Amino acid sequence: MWRTRLRALIVKELLAILRDPRGRLVLILPPIMQLVVFSFAATLDVTNVDVLVLNRDAGRWGVELIHRIDGAPTFATVATVDSPEDLQAGIDRQDAIAAIQIGPEFSRDIAAGRPAEVQVILDGRRSNAAQIVAGYLSRIVDTLAREVAPANPNIPDLQVVPRTWFNPNRIYQWFMVPNLVAAIAMLVGLVVTGLSIARERELGTFDQLMVSPLRTHEILIGKVIPPMMIGTVHITVYILAAVFVFGVPLRGSLVLLYGSAIFYLLAVIGVGLFVSALSATQQQAILGAFLFMVPAMLLSGLATPIDNMPQWLQPITLINPLRYFLEIVWGVFLKDLPPEEILADTIPLALIAVATLGTASWLFRRRME
Repeated sequence: MWRTRLRALIVKELLAILRDPRGRLVLILPPIMQLVVFSFAATLDVTNVDVLVLNRDAGRWGVELIHRIDGAPTFATVATVDSPEDLQAGIDRQDAIAAIQIGPEFSRDIAAGRPAEVQVILDGRRSNAAQIVAGYLSRIVDTLAREVAPANPNIPDLQVVPRTWFNPNRIYQWFMVPNLVAAIAMLVGLVVTGLSIARERELGTFDQLMVSPLRTHEILIGKVIPPMMIGTVHITVYILAAVFVFGVPLRGSLVLLYGSAIFYLLAVIGVGLFVSALSATQQQAILGAFLFMVPAMLLSGLATPIDNMPQWLQPITLINPLRYFLEIVWGVFLKDLPPEEILADTIPLALIAVATLGTASWLFRRRME
């Protein structure tokens, strides 16, 4: 008899899940999305790398080294600059993750059998990817050195002299801890807001809210402000921990950081309200929040560079608020990011906030009707 009862309970649970449209959606859509995102975005390889080259050598070997770097499948573009100032500006703007400087005596040193060096400048804001790129460039230089040596055994090995900007010692915490400022704020904002309306429905207080003297926009404002306050507190705690516990330098403006954080939190809270308005239970709200959060993390450049992703996947990252706020956090912590560059990343956050909050407000009004 117990087998019959157990079989009946299992059939009942399966029918309850499969008959619910939202249940079927949760079973089908998230696994497919995770498969696509993890397969294409979560790669540890560093490809499609943009490199800047300042070649001050007029000889053969400087040109040969550039041709070999340009021909390597790892590198997407090898752009030539004319001065150290242009090279510095390119790294500052993150036009390239690495820059190569070939001195004026490079070919002459090789011909004379003297030590020859190549300087590689790396963007320490993306320390993990920068170290991998440095390894790629070192292998190319080593290959060139082995081919040069048989013709002149007196030539010493060519050497790569790496220099990392913004994170000279390539300390991993300098890269990861600022990321947590943005990532934890997204987690808190999504979960707190996502549970808000769903909790009202489960507790039976949503109907009371509808017949209260509060207007729709007042209810929405009341739902937005608490997660904004909680998110701001979490951002503050992580900033203090980054500076005083992990020793991450804070070189930029805190005022600009908090100003951009307001629009970032509004964008995230808009997504949370949208998920909450769609959800009938808190369990559905949590699943919906994580359905958005995991792809957002992977498509932000936090785990792997966006340039590594397929071309068809990269435009999707343009609607990801975490992508823009990470750029701001990295810039404020590891370099004194100019206000105009912070504004350039804040404007997309403001547009995303308008879109998400507007959509959530429209859906909320429809559900109230």
